Amino acid sequence: MADYGADAAGLLDHLGWSGVGVVGVSFGGMVAQELAIDRPDLVARLVLCCSSSGGEGGPSYPLHELTDLPEAARQRRQLAISDTRFDESWQDENPVQAEKVFARMQATAATPLDDAGSIGARRQLESRSNHDTWERLHRIAAPTLVTAGRYDGIAPVSNSEALVARIPKASLQIFEGGHLFLLQDRSSWPAIAGFLSR
Repeated sequence: MADYGADAAGLLDHLGWSGVGVVGVSFGGMVAQELAIDRPDLVARLVLCCSSSGGEGGPSYPLHELTDLPEAARQRRQLAISDTRFDESWQDENPVQAEKVFARMQATAATPLDDAGSIGARRQLESRSNHDTWERLHRIAAPTLVTAGRYDGIAPVSNSEALVARIPKASLQIFEGGHLFLLQDRSSWPAIAGFLSR
């Protein structure tokens, strides 16, 4: 994850940008933590959406454990953890709605990866599984907004609360939705834009 953060810093340095607003969503939030910790000169304001610190602050759900599941089982588990309201009991009790969701998931899924892409995706999941900024979060100097979905089973609210407790100038805002609350709660984007423009 530190390499991803260094890549982001390298891009900003190349462009000659500093003091920028940074929004990191899920995996991107982990990258944003590394960037803000190691290069505070580059980050004026920070938004961490549905992310986790790892370590004592709690890891995000181990998505690498889903990669070898059969497609149907993987989709059922993915839905259940993405939004805990749609757990496997709900799916069993609402098969028509669940099938519509699964069809949407398949329609929006990324194209199949070639061998190189598959290796890259697995390495990305491995980086994510080892992410731990907990002991370094106090080094984030930028005012930080931590946002969470109330029903997120991938990066639970407790992980966001831990981030706020550890980052010096952090506040928490919880939105209605799961891991995709940015699509589920229309109030999320104006709140983020308002924070960044202060």
